[in-house]
Amino acid sequence: MYRFLLTPRWWGINVFVLLAIPFCVFMGSWQLSRFEARVDDHRSAKELAESARTEAARPLAELLPVDKSTSGRRTTATGHYGKQLLVPGRRLDDRNGYYVLTLLRTDGGKALPVVRGWLPGSADSAKAPKPPAGQVSVTGTLQASETPGDNGVSAQGGLPAGQTSAISAASLVNLVPYDLYDAWVTLDTADAGMTAVPATAASDTGLDLKAFQNLGYTGEWFVFAGFVVFMWFRLLRREVEFARDAELGILPEEPEEPEEPGVSDESGASREPGESGAGSADRHGLVQEDASTPVR
Repeated sequence: MYRFLLTPRWWGINVFVLLAIPFCVFMGSWQLSRFEARVDDHRSAKELAESARTEAARPLAELLPVDKSTSGRRTTATGHYGKQLLVPGRRLDDRNGYYVLTLLRTDGGKALPVVRGWLPGSADSAKAPKPPAGQVSVTGTLQASETPGDNGVSAQGGLPAGQTSAISAASLVNLVPYDLYDAWVTLDTADAGMTAVPATAASDTGLDLKAFQNLGYTGEWFVFAGFVVFMWFRLLRREVEFARDAELGILPEEPEEPEEPGVSDESGASREPGESGAGSADRHGLVQEDASTPVR
């Protein structure tokens, strides 16, 4: 009864099933591992943020380049403030406002972007406090360069002079005449008249939409694997039923051919629908009777 499994058609079906199921399980497991990794990163970032509040600030050089393990740590740098820019479209405590960003020219020659604070309303350089003159030492939280379009960072272009949409070396390289660190710092205590900007978690360390997309893809791949198994058993069951019916001599009935519009009587003569046999016989009888009458 199961000889059909050796036919070329079923060889192809079986090979497809044997390849599809492990592939779906592998992809589902991989997506699940991506979700678990994001959960671990989120937990590590949360623990790092809590420990960073109490640990001593470390020199900037010791924390570069910025990665998941150094983003969010407290750092200190010394230098002279230079060019100042505004970063519009930043929300804080459910209010719209802007960052005041000042470039700190360090003793190493490069400039470090420093967010000195946040102000409400539309970006206005006249309202932004001027940076302190002379040599200063700043202490704040180290942050990785922003990517336009991510984490609420605007990708808007065509801003007025003295403004930037993102805080990154790539965005600032054409706005300031300095070599830049690929990082920035938000001060622990904002300068007078401004509100301190809280640090954000490093990218890909939060339970954001991407993390739950990985979880959703996990379920989809496992559902695909179950669907392949279900369809294989369904095809097998149908094939077994056909084989059993063939052994019992039960074959599918052939459809009946439709009758033609003409109707035939017992003599085989064709007549129109609605014409009775008696009427036909009478006509023939009359014709015979007329034919037997002698002609005068």
